[in-house]
Amino acid sequence: MTEPRPASPRPAPKRLAFVASDRPEAQAARERLARRYGEVSEPEAEVVVALGGDGFMLETLHRNLGAERPIYGMNQGSVGFLMNEYNEDGLTERIAAAERAVIHPLVMVARDAEGISHRALAINEVSMLRQTRQTAKLRISIDGTVRLAELFCDGVLVSTPAGSTAYNLSAHGPIIPLESRVLALTPISAFRPRRWRGALLPHTAKVSIEVLESEKRPVSAVADNFEVRDVVKVDVAEDRGMRLYMLFDAGRSLEERVLAEQFSA
Repeated sequence: MTEPRPASPRPAPKRLAFVASDRPEAQAARERLARRYGEVSEPEAEVVVALGGDGFMLETLHRNLGAERPIYGMNQGSVGFLMNEYNEDGLTERIAAAERAVIHPLVMVARDAEGISHRALAINEVSMLRQTRQTAKLRISIDGTVRLAELFCDGVLVSTPAGSTAYNLSAHGPIIPLESRVLALTPISAFRPRRWRGALLPHTAKVSIEVLESEKRPVSAVADNFEVRDVVKVDVAEDRGMRLYMLFDAGRSLEERVLAEQFSA
């Protein structure tokens, strides 16, 4: 959900940390901004300024999980849906007036073929993907009830509202408003049942996906950029107790961007 913009701006932050992707232009921008505004380390910062693209924003959010430290991104990458426009002027004033988006991540628990469980958090989505030419064969349960006994597909994903405009949208899943409190369950190139286009689930849903014929049809599970190979079962649920804070320029909130994306050509 997105918190309403306060009637008056918050005090301008005095302690900023600047982090950048490995792109030369992002590194150069980081050096200029640090000289101009001063900098502290991430643990000391009131706000972290991330310079890069959407992938780097996700890296920065993951690195600050649990800290509840706001992240303000400026685009210095190829994709910048999660980033603000790059401008070196008036940075502290922009941050003070920024609108805050609160993101709740997904928790993935993936059990592999050796019986080892792997836990990871996802801000955008948890996806399951076939590892070979063989189509994946999956069984999907919601809150302990089998809803789809067999799904033949390239994969399937569970997306947060914040991630609904990323891989989920590319897989023809729905764009989800941030305050809707739902998750998207979206198939990737479903072969059978052909007409199944996915489902919208309450944010409290616990999703379990079993891999059928796992030796013949191996599947990997990915939580954002953390991958587990040869999984046999994956459980996914939203963690409402964990919050991530992203800052967006006034009038360009993440909620507004998600809404506008639904009307783009």
